[in-house]
Parts: sequence; C-alpha cells; structure tokens
Amino acid sequence: MADTLTLIARHFREKIVVVGAVLPDTSQEEVDESLDELALLVDTAGADVVGRLTQRMGSPDPAYFIGRGKVEELRELSYATDCDTVIFDDELTPAQQRNLEKVLGRTAIDRTALILDIFAQNAKSMEGKAQVELALLSYRLPRLRGKGGQLSQQVGRIGTRGPGETKLEEDRRRIQDKISRLKRQLETYSSTRRVQASARSRSRNKTASLVGYTNAGKSSLLNALAHSDVLVEDRLFATLDTRTRRVALPGGEAFLLSDTVGFIKKLPHQLIESFRSTLEVVTESDFLIHVVDASASDPDSQIRAVREVLDEIGAGKLRELLVFNKADKEIDREALEERYPGAIFVSALQNLNIDGLRDAVAAFIRAGTKVLVLEIGYEYGDVLARLQVEGEVLSILSKEDSYEVTARLDTTSIAYFEDYIIG
Repeated sequence: MADTLTLIARHFREKIVVVGAVLPDTSQEEVDESLDELALLVDTAGADVVGRLTQRMGSPDPAYFIGRGKVEELRELSYATDCDTVIFDDELTPAQQRNLEKVLGRTAIDRTALILDIFAQNAKSMEGKAQVELALLSYRLPRLRGKGGQLSQQVGRIGTRGPGETKLEEDRRRIQDKISRLKRQLETYSSTRRVQASARSRSRNKTASLVGYTNAGKSSLLNALAHSDVLVEDRLFATLDTRTRRVALPGGEAFLLSDTVGFIKKLPHQLIESFRSTLEVVTESDFLIHVVDASASDPDSQIRAVREVLDEIGAGKLRELLVFNKADKEIDREALEERYPGAIFVSALQNLNIDGLRDAVAAFIRAGTKVLVLEIGYEYGDVLARLQVEGEVLSILSKEDSYEVTARLDTTSIAYFEDYIIG
C-alpha cells in the first residue's frame, strides 16, 4: 500500500526540464555539476527533472538567454517530455522570462525562483515566513509587467508558491507598501535579537556560528556537540531559523553555538538581503565553525561559495575553524588535509571525533586570548568592572593601594587595558 501511495505521489509531481549555459568563464564540467545540484533543488521542491539542455555560447542572448535556434530545440524537448516548467540555472531578466514563456507555451523560471520556492515551503517561524515573503516580493516586483491576472493561474507551480502570491495581483504601490511593512517587522525581530545578544555577551561565554553549504550537516553537528535534539533532515535548506545551544568544553568552559541557514552557489541576492537580520547572528559571533561535507564531489567550490557569502554579509574576516563532516564516508582525506592544514575531521551522525572537535574548539578559543597581570587602583572600580565583563578574571590579589588581577583577555580587548598591564 505504501509503495502504491509513493507511486501515486510521484505521478503527480511536476515535470521539469533544466537548462544551463557554458559561458567563456565556465567549463562543461562545471555546468554539468551545477545542473546536478539544480536537479537536487528540483527534487527538494517536490518535482522531477525529465530533461536537460546545455548550450555553449559567448554571452547570453538579450531576448531568450540562449540562442534562438536553441529555444526551438528546447521547445521540442518540452513537448516531447510533456514538462510543466523549464528552469534555467542562471538568472533570467523579466523580458527573457516573458519571451521564453511565449515561445515555450509553459512556465519558464530561473534558479533564483526555485530556491525562493523551496524557502517558501520550508519557512516555519513568523520571522522566517516574513523573510521569505520579502525576498519573494522583491524578486517578483520587476516581473509584474505584462503578467496581470496570469499570476493567479499559476498557483501551485514551482516559483509561484509561498506568501505574497495574492499581493502580486495588486499594483506596484501596494506591493511596495507590503515590502516596507515587512522590513519594519524584520527590524523588530532584529532589535529583539540584539538585546538577547547583548545579554549573552555579558555572560562572558564565547559565541560561535555554524556556517556551511546547505546539507553539510550543521544541525547534526549541533546535536552532537550540545547533546540537543534539533530537527535534522537529509535535504537542502532544512534549517531556516537560527537555533542557539550551550556547548560544554573540556576544563569546564562553555560557549554558545548557533545553527544558521545553509548557503549555496548562486545564492539569490534577495535572500541574503531578506535574511540579513538573521545572519547578524553570524556577523556578531566571536568565531565561526565552517562545516564542509567531506564527501561532496567538489568541497573546494562549496568552501569558496560559503566564503563569498560571508564576505558579502561582513563576516569574512572572522576567525574560522574548518570542520570536515561525514568523514565516515569514502573521502580523499590526505588531499583535504594537504589543502586545509589544521582542519578537523568528524562524523556528526556516527559521533566520530566529536571529543576531538571539542578539544580543538577549546584550543581555538584560547589561541585568541592572552593571560595578563594588571594593576588597577582602588579608585578605578569602573575599570575592574569592565575587565570582569570583557575578560575572564582568574585571580584578584588586594595590595596596599591597588588590585593585582590575573585575567584572560581577548586580543581585541587588550588595547583598552594597556595602561594597567604589568605582566
């Protein structure tokens, strides 16, 4: 019976043809790998790829993206496979999208719209839904021209689901008003998060964020480190909402670790902007734990993609501990160790080397601090109070007219106390 239901569900899944372009700055192999990833995204969205088309060209055609002759080939492939939607791996302009739909007689969207659709399906919290809706509206606003009531006929297709669909039938002014309201709503969430972050900073616990490519195993690693039970799913973008847990380290120390949304190549700019308030958790961290799927076909390109997004959100200069997850699978560990010396290899699901990772995190935290001896006069109580907030006071010795304090300080905090350091 279960097999029958699976077959019925599969029968009603949307059928997709994917299209990629081999441009001068890309290779056929790179495009094939990108289309493989696009197929995984299609599956995550609940549809099936039934055809694939690529074209080598010098530059995108302004009218159709691909050449006019290739459009006819795509049209024939679409009819032969009876597909519902054609998805391009590169972003389409509104004009290209309209022209393609006229020729193909079916919906034509790009990777950006597909990722937005997946986010719309996965958003659970009020903040997550607001962020996705803002991204959807920002993406769809310039595509209103020439659509009119057609949008209401596309409900249920990939690229048209999610919050804000009925708003797209309204005029630009109403959509822009909705965008403004969403931005104000997200700023409220952001303000609340900043208050919480300020409270955490007063606790003297270090903060770290798990960052990495989507489905690298960040949530599984959070569970392994913190002995927690956050939801783990083996699919792309399963985590959209930030979760923070306390992680104990050897020696009694602890730090706060936040799980964040996964990144991906060609991550839509609308999503980065809409999720910027959530990603403040990353930018305000003391350091990052960059999780990489060691079994991925091209982990190097995934690392580059993540670091590009970190640069874009202003977190590119934060200290980073590189962790290769899924080390229990067949991987070329020797090559990875050669390219990334100092990286840690673990398996979150198999609990492999998790204690080793805790040791590495403890050493990583200590590497960014110094133990210093300071002499602070009794009249400088405010300096002592700040020292207790910004550092870890290890001992205090009362002398005739001052305190002799031994403390562990971040290298970034040392400058303020420079006049009081005696050793």
